[in-house]
Amino acid sequence: MAFSYTINSESTLGGLKIVCGTYTNNSSSTGGDVYTGLSNILYFGMQPKGSSVLANQPVVNETLPLAKDGVTIVTTADEVGTWISAGN
Repeated sequence: MAFSYTINSESTLGGLKIVCGTYTNNSSSTGGDVYTGLSNILYFGMQPKGSSVLANQPVVNETLPLAKDGVTIVTTADEVGTWISAGN
């Protein structure tokens, strides 16, 4: 099982910090934890990358707002995509 993620950009919008990146599953992996650097996560969204429609949408396996860093996501096996998070 192999899951990885990257943080590609960080910016601020008013009083919120916005963090964006990518996630990659391989070896039949179906998700993992994304550490955003935020201590209070208000929003976390994902968009899978592909050339066709997916049968399943990736989901956040947490209740937001989340008062800790580390968001658990669940995806289709071997899925690759982007994510965005907002908080402080």
